[in-house]
Amino acid sequence: METNRPEITGEMDSTTFLGYYYLKEELVLFCRKNGLPVSGSKTEITERIVKFLDTGSVPRPTSTKARRRAKTIPDLTKSGTIEADLVCSEKHRAFFRKEIGAGFSFNTAFQRWLKSNAGKTYGDAITAYREIMAEKKKQKQPIDRQFEYNTYIRDFFAGNPGMTLKDAVRCWNYKKSMKGSRKYEPEDLSALTRQTSGSGKETQDGC
Repeated sequence: METNRPEITGEMDSTTFLGYYYLKEELVLFCRKNGLPVSGSKTEITERIVKFLDTGSVPRPTSTKARRRAKTIPDLTKSGTIEADLVCSEKHRAFFRKEIGAGFSFNTAFQRWLKSNAGKTYGDAITAYREIMAEKKKQKQPIDRQFEYNTYIRDFFAGNPGMTLKDAVRCWNYKKSMKGSRKYEPEDLSALTRQTSGSGKETQDGC
């Protein structure tokens, strides 16, 4: 199937980049070619590339700085103040597990709260964590961009219960080759009337 999707280059602007769907492997390859870190989720790598395309800057490794900062963290208490530029260290993890329970984890929402609330107390952080977890139980959480494929297939079958997975994947492959949203739309069914080139083999991917 033909596609007008451009290859990622350093000359591309971030708006164009975000307008197309790329596999994580493609993002990692671009990062390696341009000296960018390749660790993290697809969303983190995407944000890293956007910053690079916008500013041309390559982030410096922070692991050594983080380890040095972790050594100077004082004993944590509920009345203690959350430090600026907090690094979620093992010392922090041990503290929260002691206060909240063994099921504690540094989920994304809680990490953002910590980084946005320097100056508040760790008692406030414990309360915020419990509120975040309670909210997660009440609401269906948004699916991360790296799971766009799963979201699309789910919505495809919701709108076309009688169709097959092969039909869904064919529409998905067509959709991700186009600029714009990767959400399912009834118009995507036009892909089923298009002739595929080559072997016509459909591919599935989850990111």
